[in-house]
Amino acid sequence: MRRYSFFIIILLCIAILIVDIISFYWLQSITKFINTPYLERIINTAFWIFTIGLITAIIWLKSRLDKMNLYRKQLLITSLYGLTVSSFIPKLIFSIAISILYFTNSVFSEEESLIVVPVIGLFSGFFPFFVILYGIFRTLYRFKVERIKIYFKNLPENFEALRIIHISDLHLGSFNFRYHILERVVKIINHLEPDFIFFTGDLVNNRSWELRGWQTVLEKLSAKIGKYAILGNHDYGDYSDWKSAERKQANFESIKYFYKKINFKLLLNESEIIENKDEKIAVVGVENWGNPPFKKYGNLKKSLANVVDIPFKILLSHDPSHWDKEVLKESDISLTLSGHTHGMQAGIIFKNRQWSPIQYKYKHWGGLYKYYNQYLYVNRGLGWLGFPGRLGIRPEITLIELHKK
Repeated sequence: MRRYSFFIIILLCIAILIVDIISFYWLQSITKFINTPYLERIINTAFWIFTIGLITAIIWLKSRLDKMNLYRKQLLITSLYGLTVSSFIPKLIFSIAISILYFTNSVFSEEESLIVVPVIGLFSGFFPFFVILYGIFRTLYRFKVERIKIYFKNLPENFEALRIIHISDLHLGSFNFRYHILERVVKIINHLEPDFIFFTGDLVNNRSWELRGWQTVLEKLSAKIGKYAILGNHDYGDYSDWKSAERKQANFESIKYFYKKINFKLLLNESEIIENKDEKIAVVGVENWGNPPFKKYGNLKKSLANVVDIPFKILLSHDPSHWDKEVLKESDISLTLSGHTHGMQAGIIFKNRQWSPIQYKYKHWGGLYKYYNQYLYVNRGLGWLGFPGRLGIRPEITLIELHKK
């Protein structure tokens, strides 16, 4: 909310009010069947108390943001975000559904309308409401291991069956220091016995204070060969207001230093050569590279400078847009690992088919993609940001096995 102007916040509140007025109007066509006037008054009163309370809380929070400590601010924003989504979307769907039923009323007889309209209307409102609640209280930390096998002609034989754990977008500030949640993730990852662990950015939401206490959890991650990481767009502190450039830089340095404390090699537009019995592969890491409004800190040419002659390269690049815009055109990188999109934390995955609203912004937003002999895998994120839930897109741990074709 802090990044939005007061004008935008007012427009949001007006939208909430308009949808609530419409949904309240249609609600009356259902509550009129209640034979107890007292109960009907309670429902109507509760409806408007919630609406007025929500709008008041949003405006109050916006006006008080600068005076709050960062932890309380973040907690209030995510709580209000969850309340707004769980209220606005079901009411919007309810209003649309019952309006359609009303304007197509000729389909039903008068007697049928007395049953069909209230039943379908209530279902259209309550079903998305409970789906959202399920996404908040059940799916948010229901971690899923995605198992992928990829075959390459140019994979060196000594790296056959290489096991890679790919995780992304932790956003540690959103966990509110509930360390036990990620302790479960650490156990899952270590049980998979990976050769590499690759983390593709967005360790924090904005600030280095979010890292407090997480060292003792994340340093337990174990990999046989190595642990590597890159930075994401949220790791640079670009979305916070700073009293000075020095404070912003100090925050940035603290985030970078944290990787040393958990024994991860942070790749800042650089590469590392991994050797096994005279055969080599390269792990390449670029800083964040994104389309506007995201900044381009990444420098692919610089990252590849010392590994041009290595035939098999794995690139860590936070934003999957980078693969299509630069990686495919200017390199022979075999496998690119990205994150960033979170799969919008909402969508549908069924067998080999998937859909999410985020696909209208990102061509490559989740799962495995191939272009000739080059592959991209986009992790849907382990943490969350903004909306405190996941609807159909579970938090992901990716196990990738590399094989020689």
